[in-house]
Amino acid sequence: MTPRDTRLTLAIARTKVIIDAATGWIEGVRRVVSPNCDDRPPGNELSLIVVHGISLPPGQFGNGWIDRFFCNDLVAEADPFFATISDLTVSAHVLIARDGTLTQYVPFTRRAWHAGKSNYCGREGCNDFSVGIELEGTDEVPYAPPQYLALAVLVATLRRTYASLRSAAVVGHSDIAPGRKTDPGPAFDWRKLKQLLEESNAT
Repeated sequence: MTPRDTRLTLAIARTKVIIDAATGWIEGVRRVVSPNCDDRPPGNELSLIVVHGISLPPGQFGNGWIDRFFCNDLVAEADPFFATISDLTVSAHVLIARDGTLTQYVPFTRRAWHAGKSNYCGREGCNDFSVGIELEGTDEVPYAPPQYLALAVLVATLRRTYASLRSAAVVGHSDIAPGRKTDPGPAFDWRKLKQLLEESNAT
């Protein structure tokens, strides 16, 4: 284990995320309420966790545009790329910024609009039964260590909070929408996430 891995392992032991199972909100984190959500269809329990990557404009971080995108307030004229997506109505449950900070947009008890046309193990419409977690990043730029830590702790907490997620798979957007989506991309280190989840489960 490298010194960096050791530091992350120790940080996991000190990091606590508390989710109110009834309301679906994480306690004490930044909250920006998105209108882009609705109730899950009857009979659809949470059973999948989907990891995404996002940056707006592409390759730029920490500027607030993701908040505005998820709240239908993106200014199409602000960047040429925005004109191609400003009419979309999308969201995620949580965004993990480059420094590991969490922002929650949709409670876990509701359906966020993050997956689009998707299929997991033959089951269509992954929004109906999944949690969508966005990492601020791109397919090519390495994700930051605090993001892996925050993601591992959040996933472990979700699994402890909701019985239907106890054995839930963690997949990329590219896994459920192959050919249409590529995120979180080759820059995402799945082995590192697996290691941190094992450490988190041991704490």
